[in-house]
Amino acid sequence: MNPYEVMLMLDVEVGETQQGEIVGRCKEIVEKSDGSWLEAKDWGRRKLAYEIDHKNEGYYHLLSFDSSSEALDELTRVMRITEGVGRHMAVRRLEGSDAVAAPAPVSTE
Repeated sequence: MNPYEVMLMLDVEVGETQQGEIVGRCKEIVEKSDGSWLEAKDWGRRKLAYEIDHKNEGYYHLLSFDSSSEALDELTRVMRITEGVGRHMAVRRLEGSDAVAAPAPVSTE
């Protein structure tokens, strides 16, 4: 088992219910492969650094889990074809590191 983190950016048009379903699907994939789900942190709605698909904002979620590389491959495959997922990035979590909450967004007004 390897420790992973996935940063998930969802479309702003995705409702809370559908966001929960997407995160739930990720958890299900990890647990089906005998991995262990650690946590999912909701970072909320954030302004994007640049426009993606004519959108300036997205909902961010940070997922932490331990799983095999095959489970990560399956998770990545499913995220690519899931409606509402704008971007995702998986990285190996460093030993002893702890994911912290994102800083509050800075107002540009």
